[in-house]
Formats: sequence, C-alpha cells, structure tokens
Amino acid sequence: MPHPVPYIRNFCIIAHIDHGKSTLADRFIQRSRIIDDRNFQNQILDNMDIERERGITIKSQAVALPHKAADGNTYILNLVDTPGHADFSYEVSRAIASCEGALLVIDATQGVQAQTLSNLYMAMEHDLFIIPVINKIDMPGADIERVKHQIDHDLGLDSSIAVPVSAKIGLGMDELLQAIVDWIPPPKGTQTAPLQAVIFDSHYDAFRGVIVHIRNFQGTLREGEQIRFWNSGAVHTVEEVGVFRIVLERTKSLGPGEVGYLIAGIKTIADIRVGDTVTAVANPCDAALPGFRDVKPVVFSSLYPVDADQYEDLAKALEKLKLNDAALIYEKDSSVALGFGFKCGFLGLLHLEVVQERLEREFDLNIILTSPSVQYRLTNKKGLTYTIESPASFPDPTTIEIAEEPFIKATVITPTDYLGGIMTLCTNKRGEQENMTYLDEKRVELRYRMPLAEVLFDFYDKLKSISKGYASFDYEVSDFQATDLVKLDIMINGEIVDALSMLVFRGNAYDRARRVCEKLKEEIPRQQFKIPIQGAIGNTVIARETVQAFRKDVLAKCYGGDITRKRKLLEKQKEGKKRMKMVGSVELPQSAFLSVLKSTEDD
Repeated sequence: MPHPVPYIRNFCIIAHIDHGKSTLADRFIQRSRIIDDRNFQNQILDNMDIERERGITIKSQAVALPHKAADGNTYILNLVDTPGHADFSYEVSRAIASCEGALLVIDATQGVQAQTLSNLYMAMEHDLFIIPVINKIDMPGADIERVKHQIDHDLGLDSSIAVPVSAKIGLGMDELLQAIVDWIPPPKGTQTAPLQAVIFDSHYDAFRGVIVHIRNFQGTLREGEQIRFWNSGAVHTVEEVGVFRIVLERTKSLGPGEVGYLIAGIKTIADIRVGDTVTAVANPCDAALPGFRDVKPVVFSSLYPVDADQYEDLAKALEKLKLNDAALIYEKDSSVALGFGFKCGFLGLLHLEVVQERLEREFDLNIILTSPSVQYRLTNKKGLTYTIESPASFPDPTTIEIAEEPFIKATVITPTDYLGGIMTLCTNKRGEQENMTYLDEKRVELRYRMPLAEVLFDFYDKLKSISKGYASFDYEVSDFQATDLVKLDIMINGEIVDALSMLVFRGNAYDRARRVCEKLKEEIPRQQFKIPIQGAIGNTVIARETVQAFRKDVLAKCYGGDITRKRKLLEKQKEGKKRMKMVGSVELPQSAFLSVLKSTEDD
C-alpha cells in the first residue's frame, strides 16, 4: 500500500564539498535503524572506493527513512543524496526537483562557500523550503554566531530555524529530524490522477538490467502496467516497483509523493535519460514535468592503453562503465605515436579523473590520456559552422573565418587577504571581472567570465594554493565567444608527434610550447646524434630545446702530428652523425608522454 501523503517528507542535502553531507546522511540512516550496526560503514550511500577516499559524492543515491515523530505518527523521510561537484550540476538540479525541502549544510568553521550559494539558488528556483544546518559545531574553530550572521546576511534565510549539529558525533540529530517533519511541506498529488513521475537517476544491475530511480508526483505506479518515457517515447512493462532501504525493498506500487525505483527489463542505460517524465500508457498525463535537457560533454580527451595488447580490454571496460554512466560518450580513435584508443567526452575534469581511476582500479588497465580539450566552434569562409574537439580535426587556418570557444561564468568566494593573488590569477587566465561583492568585512565574492579551456588544467589547484585552501570556486558554462585559436604542433627530430598536438589561444602558445619542450628534453634519452625538440604553429617554430648527443672522443688516438689530421677525424665523425640523424629514429618513452600530458600547465 502507498504511504499516506501527509506523512511523507522528501528532502535533499545540499552543501559545498567537504561540509559533511555524506556524514549527515550516515547519522540519519543509523537513527532510522534500517541497517544494523554490524553492516554499517561510513559514507554508506557512496558505493565507489573513489567516493570514499576523496570524500566526494559522484553518483546520487536515495533512501527512505522511517521516523517516529513527536506527534506519535511514523513519517517516511525520503532523502535524495546529491553529488557535490559542479561537473554534476544537472544531476543535482533533477534531484532537487524531486524534493519539497532541502537541508543546506554549512561548515561552522568555514562558513558560506561558493557552491553553498549556487546550490541554494538552485533550490530556491525549485521553490524548496530550506532549513539551514550548521555542522561541525564540535570543532575547536566552530563559530556558530558568525555562521548565523552569514545565513541572515549572505543567504537571506532565517537563522532562527537553523539547527546546530555535529554529524560526526551525532549531536543535534533528533532536533534536525523533528525540524524536517515540522518545516518541510508534505508532497501534493492524488492517487487517482494520471501517473506523472520524474527520473532523477539510474544504475545498472547485471541480472535485472537498468534500475530507474523515480519520484512520483501524481497517480500510482503499479507492477504489470505499461509505462512510457515522455521524451524518448519508449514503452515498457513494469516488472517490479519498490523503495530504497539501502537495499531495494519491493512494495508492488508507488503512490503520489513517494520516491523509489522501477525495473522494466531495460537493457541499456542510454535509453534512460535523467529528468525524463514517466507516465502510464493507458491513462497518460497531459504534459511532461519541466526542466528536462540532454546533458552534453564539455571536456574531451583521448584514452590509449600503455600496452597495445590491452586495447580490447579497454573497449570492454568502457562498455561496462557506460552501463552505469550515461554521461560518458566515446568513439574509436587512433594516433601514430600511441596506436589505437578512444576519444571520450566528459562532463568536466572531475568526471574525467573518476573515469580514469575507475578504469585503472576496477579493470586493472594502464592508460594514457591526451591533453584535455574543449569543444570549439568554427565558421569557414563559406559560412558553414561546425564543431571540433581535437587537434586532429583542425582545418587549414586559411579556410577559417571565425573560431569560437566556450566561456563560463565563474564565482569565487575568498577571504580578503588573498584577493590580490586571486584577481591576478583570474586575469592571467583571460578572465574578465563582472562583479565584486563584499559579503562581510572578511570575505569577497568575485564573478568572472572566463574561457573554459583556461580552467581545465591547473586553475583549481593554483586557486587553492594562493588562498591556502580557503577560496571556493564554482562555475557554469554560458556561451561561445570569438578567439584567436591556433594548433600547436610538437616536433621531435623534425617529425610531428600527433598525440602531443594541442589547440591553444595564440597568446598562450609560446609559454605552452616552451614548457612542453623543456619537459621532453628531461625525458628523452640521449642518442649518438642531436635531437631537436620544437614547438611550431604551422611552419613557424616558436620554441626549441635540444637533447645533446653522446660524443665519442675520436682524437684520443692522436698523440701528435698536424692539426689537419685532427680536423679530418672530426669531419669524419660529423659526417657519420649527420648520416645517423637521417636514418635514426627517436623512440619516445611512455614517461615522456605522461610527463607532458599530466603537467602541461605546471610551472
């Protein structure tokens, strides 16, 4: 039987990275006793080792928590856990759209950060009731009054309903659970209305196929009935319906307001699109729920196996990863230097790192990634517009009328002490300042328009080092803007190494070329002949380093005699080296690729 609507509360936890969101979810799960202490582990909603190690949530989870409130009634609190990183902002928006309320977690030692604000705005757009939660009050540096002032002043929320807690030691949990029951409104919707549910996530099960995570808004979803996905038009018969209690718990039906799952023998996760509306074939709803869009990758990189024999293993591994990650896109690619591989599209740099780590850990593969690139938009002289993601696709520059690159709206919140260094960093990355707001006497919010390509490499690391870890950063992709784009080729001994080619802004080309040449000089072993390493734009060489040759002392046997004898021997050696250089080939060690591709932007 569906749970009565007045006794359901749907909420999510939103926070900046590392403010204690997963720990708070752990305490809720322990309080609800849906899992015994013996089977409990920290970050229980984070399924991947990477999530636990990094302390981040990559894939959102949901769980239904029974709670006996002060009025004696048992409420079902549906917690929809959300990813905390900017790369997964669309998934966050769909999870937020599945709720009526949100817990906004703020670290009592750090206060309001950039993603706290961006997630708050997203929650406000969806008209959620927001309960501020001040976490980590047991820490020595906790300043509850300062955070309450920020809640009133920066966020415009009512600090009188803020609940101080320590998720780590479980302090304030009862008060917080009661606040969820008291303040968050129950869902609307009736059992007799046409079925209208939203997909907020999905995962793949090897035996059952795709398990679709849904929030039901109207009507009742029952086993055995035919359903249709609004945007894809696919029709399926429901095999099983249930709720999340860490494990899947079958309930046979889902009423209005409930959060749960459905299984319908769906074989590929690409058929399920986050944000799509589910309705019944027999009695469909009038319109889809708003907010659906196709997620498009913004960062592109090619993956190659270090050992060419692992190509088939890499293909199978990507296929399996794709089952659980619909946002990952890939196609076959090849390189003269690195052999066969795959060109992949990612939601952002964190997404790229996660995929790389999962391939290396879960599938025991050793892989090389080419330099990450963004999608550029080119218009040729004939007026035809098209997009490219890799240097290999870059056409003859004389055919290009205009080249455009994606720009982002970046928000940085920093203590005033580090303001100068951060403004210099943003300016060096071609950022244009749009706004600067003093949130209080100690913190400033900066808003910049910046090229996405500049943020890809080391921006986040440099920001953290300049601000000693106190500045926070958030961004959203906004539009395309004209740029002076060139293709930078790296030549070893006169031969272009295609895997090291990159698309760069002309103003950055010299620095980038110089760094790559210096790195390669350190890594390439010396030969019997000189090896020139050059960075070039078209036919113009803009940077050069030389790996010096080993030199055999051919004059050692000359004890005396005329200078012409010595000169003759030296000329003979010179001719030999020239001949050797023409026929000799330079083998690039894997370490050379890795050093260049990993630290293209390191100073």
